[in-house]
Amino acid sequence: MDTAASLPPQRRLAAQFAAVQDWWREAGVDHVFTDATEVWLREPEEEAPAEPRRIVPAIAQPEPEVQRPKIGGDPASWPQRLEDFAPWWLAEPSLDAGSPRPRIAPRGAAGAKLMVLVPEPEPEDSEMLLSASRGRLLASFLRAAGLDPADVYLASVLARHTPAADWASLSQGGLGAIVLHHIALVRPRRVIAFGRDVLPLIGHDPTQTQANYREINHHGVTFPLLPERSLDFLLARPAARAGFWQRWLDWTDGSD
Repeated sequence: MDTAASLPPQRRLAAQFAAVQDWWREAGVDHVFTDATEVWLREPEEEAPAEPRRIVPAIAQPEPEVQRPKIGGDPASWPQRLEDFAPWWLAEPSLDAGSPRPRIAPRGAAGAKLMVLVPEPEPEDSEMLLSASRGRLLASFLRAAGLDPADVYLASVLARHTPAADWASLSQGGLGAIVLHHIALVRPRRVIAFGRDVLPLIGHDPTQTQANYREINHHGVTFPLLPERSLDFLLARPAARAGFWQRWLDWTDGSD
């Protein structure tokens, strides 16, 4: 058997290398180690955050506009004679959405010397328009003005007492056209409109001063107009009633 010393140099080097490997293998080390430093406790590298997904907001599709039926229905079906107006006023379903309160008909005759327009019936009205405190104030004024009740036509813009009415929606729904049609059927010599909610329905531009709106024009026919504060306002303020009386005298200039 050859000893390591008797082997040629190349074989002797190979034998030494094999002996070293056997030694380390016996020691339980079978991996190659290097002198390069290694950080064993290094935290694992965090993965780069993923590029955030760009969320494109969904574009809300507009809901189809619901076409509300015009108040009063087709104008072609509106009464063409004043005597037919009150029955239609009490029965036409599209005039309002309904309420426990009754509808109240207008009263008076065509060609009246004065037509009085109020926003709505009084809360106490059950069969006759303006049957309570507002009506009593108006009756007192008419007596002082020398007007016979038979010469006065009383009408409300709404068919029944409606607390917190949505006047803008009513105007958009076409209520003003019905009010003007009603006035045309009555053909009064003069019109008093009590309450600021009435005026936009009969042609007044809200950006203009109410005091300057003194005439209703409907299909080429004009009706002299006196715009006034509400009857409730006049009831609560004697000074306001005095002012109304003076405006009436100035408006009529002594004539009825």
